Amino acid sequence: MQKIILASQSPRRKQLLEWAEVDFDVIVSHADESFPPELSFENAAIFIARNKAAAIVTSHGNQLPVLAADTIVVCDQNIIGKPTTREEAIEFLTRLSGNVHQVITGVCILTKDKEVAFADITTVRFHPLTPAQIIFYVDKYQPYDKAGAYAIQEWIGVVGIKGIEGDFYNVMGLPVSRVLQALGELD
Repeated sequence: MQKIILASQSPRRKQLLEWAEVDFDVIVSHADESFPPELSFENAAIFIARNKAAAIVTSHGNQLPVLAADTIVVCDQNIIGKPTTREEAIEFLTRLSGNVHQVITGVCILTKDKEVAFADITTVRFHPLTPAQIIFYVDKYQPYDKAGAYAIQEWIGVVGIKGIEGDFYNVMGLPVSRVLQALGELD
């Protein structure tokens, strides 16, 4: 498989590609992450990923395939973004506690002559969490760079997640096996 550019500063996406032994360079995309309000959740995630990939192609050219992704968390038909404060992180986790939500990752791969774009959806069920558990997690793990205010691979995933339907790695931020299939089809 040829080398790619990962258009992301996410340490989790970087780690997942390293685990998959993909050869890549990181170029952080500073693209606008807003989207037209009429888009479905899946199309919104793809729209943002496409903008991230296009920003790298525009600024650096596309000698290599560019991989970009965006992950959103949807609970009760509302997007739960990245918390900006401790209080907001506690509020988000309180909403997810004892509830079911979807983690949607939009992916876009751009080459000179091709675009592959898709969304992957994983359903996550949380056990009811106590206020003390939520506060412990927020204070210890500071989940301010994570959609939904949590990372499945951290303490809260071990303690709080009742089950998932779909790709575990999608919840971490990248549906790696599906990305690898798409990259393989580019060769």
